[in-house]
Amino acid sequence: MMRCIWLAKGILFVYLWFRNFGVEIETMELLSSWCYDGSLPESYVMPLERRPGNLVVPLEKSIPVIDLQCHDPKDTIQQILKASQDYGFFQVINHGVSEELMDETMNVAEEFHAMPGLDKERECGKDPNGSCKLYTSSYAYPREDFHYWRDAVTHPCRPLDEHIQYWPEKPTRYREVVGTYSVEMWKLSCRILEFICEGLGLSADYFSNDLTQVPKIMINHYPPCPAPSLTLGLSKHCDPTIITILLQGQINGLQVFKDGRWIGVQPLPHAFVVNIGYLLQVP
Repeated sequence: MMRCIWLAKGILFVYLWFRNFGVEIETMELLSSWCYDGSLPESYVMPLERRPGNLVVPLEKSIPVIDLQCHDPKDTIQQILKASQDYGFFQVINHGVSEELMDETMNVAEEFHAMPGLDKERECGKDPNGSCKLYTSSYAYPREDFHYWRDAVTHPCRPLDEHIQYWPEKPTRYREVVGTYSVEMWKLSCRILEFICEGLGLSADYFSNDLTQVPKIMINHYPPCPAPSLTLGLSKHCDPTIITILLQGQINGLQVFKDGRWIGVQPLPHAFVVNIGYLLQVP
C-alpha cells in the first residue's frame, strides 16, 4: 500500500526493518538552515500533476485501529491479518510503550532538528562506516529533478551496543531516550510479526533471519513551508521493508492510497501507525 506526506509542520519518527542497501549520501545543505526566509525555490515546486494543490484530503477514522490488549489473542491476530490485507496499514493502541517515553522521544527529535546545521552534521559524522546519515529531501538529492520539503536523520539501532556509540550525543538525552525507544520498538515489531506469523501458520521466529537484523531509526523533520500547495514532504511510495512503525505525533499529513484515492490518517494520541512493507505482503 502506498503512502505520501503532504506538508504540515512537525516530526515523524520512523522505525524500519529492512535490508541494508549501503547507500552513500553526498553533502547537501539542510533545508532547515534556510527554509525560514519565506521563499520556495524552483527546485521544490512539483510538476502540476504531482502538486497537492489546495484540495482538502479527508481524515479517515476507518483506518483500522487495533487494541493490542484485547483479551482474545485470536481476534487480535485476525484483525491484524485483515488490516494488512485490506489496507497494508493499521494503528495500534495499548501497545505497551509508555506515553512518557513516546513524548520524550518526540521532544528529543525536535531538539535535535532545532540545532544549527553544522552541529547536526558533526553529531552525525562520527561513524567511520557512515551508517549515521543526515540529509535533506532524499538519499538521491544530487540526482533529483525536484526536492522534497524535509530533513532527515537515520541510523541503525540493533545491536544497540554496536551502534549507539556513533549516534548523536546532542541533545544530551538523545542516546538514552532514543536507545530506550529503539528497544521498545524492537519488542513491539517482534510482537506484531509474531501475530502475523501465527495467523499465517508460520513459526513465531520465522522472521528471525538476516532480513530483520538491520532495523533503523529515521527522524523526519518537516519545517513550516511558505507554499505547501506546490510541494510535498515525501512523494507517494511503498516501503522496501518488512514492517515500518510510525510515531506520527499530533500532526496531520500522512496519507494512504486506498481504493483509488488518497485518505488522511487521523493521528490518535499515543498510537503507532504500522505499515506493511514490500518484503512482507500478506496474501
